[in-house]
Amino acid sequence: MELTSPSFENGTMIPQEFTCQGEDISPELRIANIPEGTRQLVLIVDDPDAPVGTWIHWVVYGIEPRNSIQKGEIPGIQGMNDFQRKDYGGPCPPSGKHRYFFKLYALDTDLLLAPGLTKAEVLKAMEGHILDQSELIGLYEKQ
Repeated sequence: MELTSPSFENGTMIPQEFTCQGEDISPELRIANIPEGTRQLVLIVDDPDAPVGTWIHWVVYGIEPRNSIQKGEIPGIQGMNDFQRKDYGGPCPPSGKHRYFFKLYALDTDLLLAPGLTKAEVLKAMEGHILDQSELIGLYEKQ
């Protein structure tokens, strides 16, 4: 499986539009080579460079298999992020350049989960059901 974005290439800067200094909306994502038998996709966006440990920016589960997620779209059920919101929270590092990992998982089952779960709860529910995974890394430093 492959995860890309027309907004930024893997390992390059995320445009300001998708950050706390811009519109704070999610970027368009493109998905290729979804494994046969995929029932659902899960997307988790986090920042391992945060001073307090990995900071969760977006948790989305129950996503129907598809080839793209549009800019600003909510493609499934949203979990709780570390901003204590159930939505996308764009890059907003307190200092320095941080890495933002967009992690996509293909599952062989339908997760029937309530809205607002944490990353840890979703990862636990996914155990034993991951067919494939892919990630896209973007960078951001406040201007």
